[in-house]
Amino acid sequence: MPQRNGRLRTGKVGARKGKAVTRKLRTVTAAALLALGVTLVVPLPQAAQAADPTTDYCQGQCGDILPPGENGNATLADILAHKVFGTRPAHAADQLGPYANLATGYPSLTDATLTNFFNDASFGVPSGQVASVTTPRADVTITRDKKTGVPHIKGTTRDGTEYGAGYAAAQDRLWLMDLFRHVGRGQLSSFAGGAPANQQLEQEFWRAAPYTEADLQAQVDQITAGNGARGQQALADAQAYVNGINAYITQSKNGRYFPGEYVLTGQIDAITNAGEIQPFKLTDLIALGSVIGALFGSGGGGEVQSAISLLAAQQKYGVTQGTTVWETFRERNDPEAMLTVHDGSSFPYAGKPANPQGAAMPEPGTVVAEPLVYDQTGGAATAAKTPVKAGPLKAAQGIFDNGALPANLFSTKKGMSNALVVSGAHTASGHPLAVFGPQTGYFAPQLLMLQELQGPGISARGASFAGLGMYVELGRGQDYAWSATSAGQDITDTYAVELCQDAVHYVYHGVCTAMEKLERVNSWKPTVADSTAAGSYRMQVYRTAYGPVEYRATVGGKAVAYTTLRSSYRHEADSIIGFQMLNDPGFVHDAATFQQATQHINYTFNWFYADSRQTAYYNSGTNPVRAAGVDPSFPVKAEAAYEWQGWNPASNTATYTPPAQHPQSVDQDYYVSWNNKQAKDFTSAGFGNGPVHRGDLLNDRVKKLVATGGVTRSALTKAMADAALTDLRGEDVLPELLRVLRSAPVTDPQLITAVQQLSDWGTAGSKRKETSAGSHVYANADAVRTMDAWWPLLIDGAFRPGLGDGLYAALTANLSIDESPSAGHGPTGAHAGSAFQYGWWSYADKDLRTVLGDPVQGWTPQAFCGGGTLGACRDVLLATLKQAVAKPATTVYPADANCSAGDQWCSDTIIQRPLGGITQDKISWQNRPTFQQVVEFPAHR
Repeated sequence: MPQRNGRLRTGKVGARKGKAVTRKLRTVTAAALLALGVTLVVPLPQAAQAADPTTDYCQGQCGDILPPGENGNATLADILAHKVFGTRPAHAADQLGPYANLATGYPSLTDATLTNFFNDASFGVPSGQVASVTTPRADVTITRDKKTGVPHIKGTTRDGTEYGAGYAAAQDRLWLMDLFRHVGRGQLSSFAGGAPANQQLEQEFWRAAPYTEADLQAQVDQITAGNGARGQQALADAQAYVNGINAYITQSKNGRYFPGEYVLTGQIDAITNAGEIQPFKLTDLIALGSVIGALFGSGGGGEVQSAISLLAAQQKYGVTQGTTVWETFRERNDPEAMLTVHDGSSFPYAGKPANPQGAAMPEPGTVVAEPLVYDQTGGAATAAKTPVKAGPLKAAQGIFDNGALPANLFSTKKGMSNALVVSGAHTASGHPLAVFGPQTGYFAPQLLMLQELQGPGISARGASFAGLGMYVELGRGQDYAWSATSAGQDITDTYAVELCQDAVHYVYHGVCTAMEKLERVNSWKPTVADSTAAGSYRMQVYRTAYGPVEYRATVGGKAVAYTTLRSSYRHEADSIIGFQMLNDPGFVHDAATFQQATQHINYTFNWFYADSRQTAYYNSGTNPVRAAGVDPSFPVKAEAAYEWQGWNPASNTATYTPPAQHPQSVDQDYYVSWNNKQAKDFTSAGFGNGPVHRGDLLNDRVKKLVATGGVTRSALTKAMADAALTDLRGEDVLPELLRVLRSAPVTDPQLITAVQQLSDWGTAGSKRKETSAGSHVYANADAVRTMDAWWPLLIDGAFRPGLGDGLYAALTANLSIDESPSAGHGPTGAHAGSAFQYGWWSYADKDLRTVLGDPVQGWTPQAFCGGGTLGACRDVLLATLKQAVAKPATTVYPADANCSAGDQWCSDTIIQRPLGGITQDKISWQNRPTFQQVVEFPAHR
């Protein structure tokens, strides 16, 4: 839908035309569907009744938001109406406006006005706000509120509660759940069409997690192993959840109100209703869980790329100095990095060993990626399209021509989840405060869905990943709330298996052993939704005891295969016990029991907690105990001496670091996290975690609030929102850049203007913010454009001459130079919101401070910029700045499918990546979680 008068339209037709368009819509849609022979049979709503009251200790002080809206399913009629008239189903977009409007509304925010930007996250639904009550079974009701349509599920039995959760999940996310269970099996193209994006996505996922049906079933069976009654209950909960999903599938199919994408992708015939929606089974939940775990809960890997850049550094400088330079850029344990646990506690993990042993470094130039795709026919290699004949469906033609899901969903590094938590000692009320949430990308519908679960042993409201909603995964209980950010600590290692006999046999404990060959064949035909020509291909992965093969190389003159082993591999369902505990009011009642629950989660997350009395933090994940001397940053020999301690290849279990060694804390003055370093000596998994990190944007603001005292919910929300509009480069690197530039008079008139514009922008707060709501024009627009153009040029000019082309290229492969909002990155590609997680900000900051003679820890004595000379560095900055100023806006912000060339605001905008037939309006850029809570509990049980 277009935007008019600068105001966001969220699925509603204009007031003057509403009635006329609605009448026309009914007539045209009905006629179109009758022409297809389609009859929509929708269940009659039951009498609206209030959900049963539940004890709620938040007393109206809990809020949440998840744009664009709760309703993620659209019938064929809904999709056609959207394509023709721009209308959307109810509750498909009603959370997008409040979410977007915080960007301009936060400066005047008060506790009383928080409800303008967040939903009321209280338990239950007041009688006057009940929109509908559904009873899918006698022992459960699903009550939906008028404002957001969120399902409030209340069961009189445990089984009924979970059945209702599955039923509600299918009501709101059935098509999305189906997409992801197919991704988890490497079968997306066969299901949703052969668009190149679908092929790329399933290939990237299946290479890393090539599970067979037996593998998936084994993980179902593991739920009960060693988990006693909780394991038995978890398995029963999951089965009841699946039963609820399948009940809705049957009813919606028979009633013809199932998601319209099934027709558009050829699964169901629009006229005869022939075809079926495959029922869900427990192994589908494992496939779904493996996708979510791969997206947000795994860390490490990349050891081969690290080895390549180390070898390049040693080739440039020699072994000793080259290693020192490489370690400088690696920033494993940078002394200047901002920490979530900042009380001085040390939690050593995955550091550089004093005497490295067992490294398997490739010989230069020998690394090649393992082939994955074979026997490709048609599809992407064929330009022919099958046009849709004239008719009602033509309006929805090609909705998946660019893929049903983003092609780079797995290849792009994830981040952006953030948390701000303040202890009661520093708040106005004396009770802790939290503003926190995960970033799962921007999609329509979202990967997450909101729900409330109330039943025997379950009491929670919040967000759950679609298809995994038997428990609330991020949300609140009766008198506590919790959330998470991606931690990404290193739980993935690369092993070099020596080949023997041929390319598909390897030495395992002295015996020449055959690799396991795994295959997946996908084929597709053109459909309305995806007009890619018919085609097929085969994926092939070789798996060893040390995991799937990813690369081939030569080490010490011997041919090897590099494999990837992740501690959570083949354990995608293990975390279910931890989530069950978080939903159990009988288990979690304070910081200690919260930490105990999160200890059962094997994904790499930072967990945060707040109730009326305590705050807490815990870093989860199955962190393997490595053999003495193994450096986790590099590939290691696949020999018994260098395996994880206690490793059992049959089950992929090992000895893990005990809970006491995981970063954790209770009642620290405050906690902030934006995917930054967790604690002292806890080694960062990737490059570039140094003194300038987007976590500093939060830390600086919250630290200031805490020092003043009397923090309120609105003040903490303002801190988050202000950081969300700030350009990290402008706030934390521009001051040093200006000091170097102004170390001597600037004489070029064009550069005088540019330097002054940059300076004014920095003084104004380095924001990327509209001049006024709906203006679509940035304040300090010229300075923003200059910085966007200048940053990659100044990094190249400052570092490439000193590092040399080879090493510079290797290091930029380890860590990209820039991640501005307008760049094509993030979990949804361009227009992804997430920015400033990965870049050379810390390198530039350290190098500039070295040039300026400031104290610097953890950097080379000789700066790179200008060879370390202030005057020469200044010359580099001036020369690259002049190049940047000369770049027109049309070059800095090129046109794409959504924006014209030179449109700065549009280039930054967030677009909810459509995962079905309903699209959403663009919103202004915010560097902010997708789902977010604002909580303050005034009471406790």
